[in-house]
Amino acid sequence: MESVKYAMYSQLLIRIRSLVATDGPVPSMANIAAALKEACGFFWVGFYLVDGDRLTLGPFQGPVACSQIAFGQGVCGTAWKERRTIIVPDVERFPGHIACSALSRSEIVVPILLRGQVVGVLDADSTELDRFDKVDAEFLAEICRLVSTKF
Repeated sequence: MESVKYAMYSQLLIRIRSLVATDGPVPSMANIAAALKEACGFFWVGFYLVDGDRLTLGPFQGPVACSQIAFGQGVCGTAWKERRTIIVPDVERFPGHIACSALSRSEIVVPILLRGQVVGVLDADSTELDRFDKVDAEFLAEICRLVSTKF
């Protein structure tokens, strides 16, 4: 299974690189969210951007989402605060999880770093428990590196 996922992401990364080659940050994030939703079947996937002391909802694909998240709050705010990728196998076991949808069961959040500072996060949710792993983390981090070049 891991090799199938690795191959899927490898092909997707080629597509994403071409999609964002000439676009600015917002169109790039919009197309990345759409490509990830389509290829990976995530329940929800999108970006939150640092806006002062909170994350503000950016381009996404999926059901209605929380529009603002405070620094250090929920999975997204914690990934921002800790400047690291967080994989949550079961969101109900994450202290302070912000439930934008009761259907979300697992989550991964990857920070977007620009010159060592978090400028946003990439967030993906699944309706399956334990959906995300190190392969997701590796490729989503590479996608976040691509996004950071757009700022």
